[in-house]
Formats: sequence, C-alpha cells, structure tokens
Amino acid sequence: MKRTTLRRTVLAGAALSALLVTAACGGNDMGMDHGSGSPAVSSSSSDSAAFNDADVMFAQMMIPHHEQAVGMADLASTRASDPELKDLAAKIKAAQDPEISTMKGWLTAWGKPTAAPADHSMPAMSSAPGHNMSDMSSPTPGASGMPGMMSDQEMADLKAAQGTEFDKMFAQMMIAHHNGAIDMAKTEQAQGSNPDAKALATQIASDQATEVQTLQKILNRL
Repeated sequence: MKRTTLRRTVLAGAALSALLVTAACGGNDMGMDHGSGSPAVSSSSSDSAAFNDADVMFAQMMIPHHEQAVGMADLASTRASDPELKDLAAKIKAAQDPEISTMKGWLTAWGKPTAAPADHSMPAMSSAPGHNMSDMSSPTPGASGMPGMMSDQEMADLKAAQGTEFDKMFAQMMIAHHNGAIDMAKTEQAQGSNPDAKALATQIASDQATEVQTLQKILNRL
C-alpha cells in the first residue's frame, strides 16, 4: 500500500509539474507573440492609422514638391561650380528621395491617389501669382497651388545656367522652394492627424530651415 501510495504521489507530482511547464510555455508564447507583434502593428499602423484630408493633401502636394527639388539638385551635380553648394544639393536629393517613397506608400495604404487632383491647393495660402525673381525668398504659390514651386520657365532658365550664374540662381530658387515646403509642413503640423505624417512634417520643417540658412550664407558670398 505504501509503495502504491508513493507511486501515485510521484505520478501526481509529475503531472502537476508538466501542467505548470505547459502553462509557463503558453504564457511565454503569448508574451512573445505580443512583443513580436508590437513592431508589426506599429509598422502597419503607420500606414493604416487614422488620417484626415490634411494628411492626404500634405502627401499629395509634398511629393511633386520634393520631386522638383530633386530635379534641381540633379542639375547642380553637373552645372554648379561652388563645392559647398554642390555638396548641399547632393544631400537634399539623398534626404528627399526616400521621403517621396514614404509618402507614396502612405497614400497607397490609405487608398488615395499619389497624384493630387488638378484643383488641389494648400489651404490658407496666398493666391498671389507666380514668383518674382527679385524676391525669391517669398514662397508664393505657382500654378500648382504649391508655395515655392518653380514655373516651367524658371526650371528652363536654371537648366540653361552654368557656373556662378547657376549657383546664384539655384540658391535663390531653393531658398524659395524650401520656404514653401516649410509652410506646407507647418500646415500639416497644425491640421493633420496621422502621427507619422506629422512627424515627417516636423522633420522637413527643421531640416529645410537649416538648409535655408546654409543656402543664404552661400548666396551672400557668391
């Protein structure tokens, strides 16, 4: 009887230990699933999180705005003569190319077109006509309704320039272009709701304000 009782006790203890191990493993799995799932949720939520019309407008408008800046930077690689300006142009392209891809990804995830509607324009912006080259620091909206955007003629003039003439024109135009982007970013910061879009707007405003200061210093010494 004693041997039978002892055997039952051992078996019961083993069964209890197995149950505890199983429960512990199950608890760990749940914790791991939650932990490993958090980054995925965070990543997907960056695309699918709540957004509003201001977020959509910001992405749709900033994409072509960035694309024009990248195009201007490409011209600098072969036409600029100032080493500092040429280096800054390369940095502008390196920063804005990935941001274009990011914003296109958001719009796709949101089920919105990556191209802005023809009548799309930034809110609370002046309806003044195109740029005045004598005051390129003022981010007046062009035909696209986007502040700081260069006209086709201005881009053609930049493409035709070389050396110091190009450097001065590039600096003037990029200052106006950046100031326009900063205005657009501030509108997103004030009116947007998507956290990632607002974070990018904050980054754009900060980075481009610094670049404007550098461009102005370059322009002052040319």
